[in-house]
Amino acid sequence: MIAVDWGSSSLRAWRLNAAGAIVDTRRADLGALGHGAATSALLADALQGWDDTELLLCGMVGARGGWSEAPYLPCPATPAALAQALQEVPTQGTALQGRRARIVPGVRGGSQALPDVMRGEETQIVGLLSQCPDAAQVCLPGTHSKWVSLQAGAIAGVHTAMTGESYALYRQHSMLARSMPPTSEPEVFDAEVFAAGVRRSGEPGGLLHHLFGVRTLGLFDRLAPAQAPAYLSGLLIGHEVRAQLPLRAPVHLIGGPTLGARYRQAFDLLGIDSHLHGEDLAACGLFHLTR
Repeated sequence: MIAVDWGSSSLRAWRLNAAGAIVDTRRADLGALGHGAATSALLADALQGWDDTELLLCGMVGARGGWSEAPYLPCPATPAALAQALQEVPTQGTALQGRRARIVPGVRGGSQALPDVMRGEETQIVGLLSQCPDAAQVCLPGTHSKWVSLQAGAIAGVHTAMTGESYALYRQHSMLARSMPPTSEPEVFDAEVFAAGVRRSGEPGGLLHHLFGVRTLGLFDRLAPAQAPAYLSGLLIGHEVRAQLPLRAPVHLIGGPTLGARYRQAFDLLGIDSHLHGEDLAACGLFHLTR
């Protein structure tokens, strides 16, 4: 089969054998939204040379404005419920003719008054549960970080923090950006300065006041321009993690090594046990949902 995680900015695809092992991997800088009828042709082109007929997709490809909207499944959502709610996409007469294509629904948490959602991360959690059935707390760092609580093998709750997007906005488009090197220059991560930002997030004043400190520390030569991005990152991640306290340890982190290492450092500073898992859990989860 072919497992595909197609988000708002990129596509990742895995070719899996009958046992679910990854045989080949592809990645493309191609967003899932706004293609309409051309979506099937774009996907067929991205998968050229792979002749497997079973396709299972997750992510923004199933959102409104994606290939085919797969309605959100409310919490608590079990892997079995997700599998039963797969959305079939007709391929007859398209570039994918002869293949079966289905999309995993997203998951809806929060409350009626203030809902919270995720798309794509649910498949990584299915993959995690196949390996760690007793997992209770999951953090998926990113542009919109997801905090997911698990109970009895089901997704019980979702909480989103716009940490990555906030970092990008402050780093590139705010007054704070003037005191930092251009984003075109290579960024050298300073772990000690990042830790200072995490520690500052626990002091009085609140996030909005702490953010202004990025400028004043630079103004009085206590924070070099090259150090400011790491300090900003520490502040934002520190506030994000502290907002989730108390946590049910160990926290299972799912993500890439760079961002995952930052969150692990923040957890260590706060005395929280954590385990880091790779993003390929999405392929594992999609295999289990197909099976």
